[in-house]
Amino acid sequence: MNTFLVGFAKQNVNPPLGIGISGYYVPRFAKGILDDIDVRVLALSKNEKKILLISVPVCGVHDTFLACAYKKIRQKTNVKEDSIFISATHTHTGPLINPVPIFFEADETTINIYAEFLAERLADTAKLALDDLKPAKMGFATGRAPERVAYIRRYKMKDGSTYTCPPINDPNIDYPIGSLDQRVHILRFDRQDTPSIVFVNYGLHTDTIGGELISPDWPGWMYSTIEKALDGTQCIFFNGSEGDVGSTHVFPDGGDMNDTEISFDNEMKSPGMARFIGRAIAGTVLQVYDKVHYIEVDKINMIKKHISIPANVPDKKDLPLAHKYAELHNAGREDEIPFKAMQLTTVVAEALRMCRLENGPSKFNLCLTGVQIGNVALLGIPGEPFTDIGVGIKETKGWSMIMPCALTNGDAGYFPMKSAYDEGGYEARTSQYKSGVAEKIIVNAKALLEELMK
Repeated sequence: MNTFLVGFAKQNVNPPLGIGISGYYVPRFAKGILDDIDVRVLALSKNEKKILLISVPVCGVHDTFLACAYKKIRQKTNVKEDSIFISATHTHTGPLINPVPIFFEADETTINIYAEFLAERLADTAKLALDDLKPAKMGFATGRAPERVAYIRRYKMKDGSTYTCPPINDPNIDYPIGSLDQRVHILRFDRQDTPSIVFVNYGLHTDTIGGELISPDWPGWMYSTIEKALDGTQCIFFNGSEGDVGSTHVFPDGGDMNDTEISFDNEMKSPGMARFIGRAIAGTVLQVYDKVHYIEVDKINMIKKHISIPANVPDKKDLPLAHKYAELHNAGREDEIPFKAMQLTTVVAEALRMCRLENGPSKFNLCLTGVQIGNVALLGIPGEPFTDIGVGIKETKGWSMIMPCALTNGDAGYFPMKSAYDEGGYEARTSQYKSGVAEKIIVNAKALLEELMK
């Protein structure tokens, strides 16, 4: 069939209470449900080709989970792994789906049972989205997020150091290291006799609430705001290049502190922050929704490209202190480590990275995923890219719009720019890759997009 077809489905995936919550280097366990979490699937079909774009409300999707999900989706839909695009929204109030060392009190059985359930739910939702396929046309547009939504979260301090998420109103703060990409990209799919579907891509850490209540974070408020404003319309979100982007204004003024508070890691967090950001991004979407540029979708395609990246193997002289910090952390004795707030998180995460890579491996394989929808492209990155990675990829010639999507088909950590390794800060010190990973991703992503266009 030559007609372009689009389908959508969503299903609730609330976890059992007591399950670990992913996102920090301190154990948290779900005490309740603040807002329901849903897995959402956009299905595309053209010329007998089918592609599944899946948004999952968890912090990341690791390889073991992906293998299980791919298998279950293939069994229920006959769509193979090379046509499946699974992205985590990166919510920091979502359920843990893999046992990790920092959760020394976690019930691995509960985590594994939930991960199996979630994979099954993805497969069911993918099947429902394919069953919902209907003739469609697609338009695209780009808006701009308003002020007070996003901030570069890495700062050069007046003493020459680099600090990720420094304390609010710290007089030692000099300037942010980097520039924001405030572009909010949308795709609008209009279907015959059926409400439209809106695809949203924007790069911002999904970490505005904190605590121990399950929530999709600010994308949940974005969904509900858009779907109420556009009666019947459904929405799906894929996070962009968010590795160095947070939502905290380090010098708050005006109403910045309305309905929020400062968390243990020096960030502005509360349900009110999630509401504000979700509504603000929804407002950007609504501003451009009626002015999308419609284009013919003559082809859809997906290509995956594997690249090899050298590992950030530790220097042997740093290992004794790394082991000491890791042991104190694992014993719940972090108060004996001489750092506080985000600096404590940084040295603990760095120590765990060193211990993890003490005996190798010497390199890692990463999978980049390119999707073509007519003359619009998605570029899936299996971790957390810095803003400049997304900006570099978007400069690839020949496309009407390119949308980098973080944490897609993998959860491989941070991808900082070369300059960040010299400057320091949480992301670079904890990354398991050597300097140059970001630049290599950009070069290979551009090559992948050029191949996809042929």
